[in-house]
Amino acid sequence: MRLKSYFADTIEEAISQARREMGSDAMLVNSKRSGVEARHLGAYEVVCAGETEARSEAPAAGRTHAAAAPPMDRLSQDVSELKQQMERMALTLARSASGMAGIASDPQLSKVFAQLTDADFYADLAYEVVGRMTTPVTPEALRAELGALVSIDTELGYKAPSPGSPARSESLARSGSIARMVALVGPPGAGKTTTLVKLALQHGINSRKRSQILTLDTFRIAAADELQSYAAILGIGCEVLETAAALAQALEEYRDKDLILIDTPGLANGEMDGFEEFAHFLSSCPGMDTHLVLPASMRTADLRRVAQRYEMFGPRKLLFTRLDETETFGPILSQSVRMGKPISYLSRGQRIPEDLEAATLDGILDLILKTAPAGQSTRFGMAAA
Repeated sequence: MRLKSYFADTIEEAISQARREMGSDAMLVNSKRSGVEARHLGAYEVVCAGETEARSEAPAAGRTHAAAAPPMDRLSQDVSELKQQMERMALTLARSASGMAGIASDPQLSKVFAQLTDADFYADLAYEVVGRMTTPVTPEALRAELGALVSIDTELGYKAPSPGSPARSESLARSGSIARMVALVGPPGAGKTTTLVKLALQHGINSRKRSQILTLDTFRIAAADELQSYAAILGIGCEVLETAAALAQALEEYRDKDLILIDTPGLANGEMDGFEEFAHFLSSCPGMDTHLVLPASMRTADLRRVAQRYEMFGPRKLLFTRLDETETFGPILSQSVRMGKPISYLSRGQRIPEDLEAATLDGILDLILKTAPAGQSTRFGMAAA
């Protein structure tokens, strides 16, 4: 199979160029807005795949170019990501052989596809969404289609059954604790510590819950001191731990608390090997509510790799930070769908606790579609409380 990038002012024009050169079987693989360095070639860069060799007829002047060669490390990453996308797209096309042709030949569907990819929505997922739609396309129809993909879970920790119930007795026998246990895991710089303090204030202090902070972040210089300072200001306990065994002992010690918040170190790719025991503990601990904290501003390919790397910790939910550092929010929903995990909270900025809010269905859709229904807050694109 042969891949080639085409630049044009519209996706339809680029597809037409590809079919003139590669033949009518040319397949749209990906599309995105052109980078600054290629903007003069066309507003969109469209990657197409075809089995045939290039035809002799000349393409439109100044509009068709082979993809510029990026640095080798980035190129290998992009190729790997492209292969994964194509595999998923092949499965989608197998379910609907005419889906690709229908999207490419229908101006309205092509426009919707471009809208989703402009929001950095994963291309293969955008195909699935648009492939289920029929013309005429309305904003309400697109919103409903995306809404069906949104999964939200803002409940913190294990919700104990009612007193005296068999389920409660069984759960206590398994966990030895009735505390709500919440752990935050994620890459370095994701904002886990600040987010944990926001959660402690919103759901601990303000809700009059007896709370305890535990931290295993002994990697960063003065990280534990920073968290202990926050805890002192909030008037709650904070204990520094170094092993999974120490964490287990601490959970038993603080089992009478209402809320236990656990901070963890940000681990780079080469540092994961030494944390298998800790990851196994979190993933197997009954009642542990582990949130994978991801920066919304992270490059899509990196976001996928990091999410895959942290699967070993058994996260149940996704929490996105740094919303103020990006203008495209498609990866938030895309990653949630691909991992099959709900979104819990969204964070924008460092203010404590104002810059953390529970995710909502309408809020996620407003971010992606850049809309704000009447009567709703637009600070996060989330519904007003």
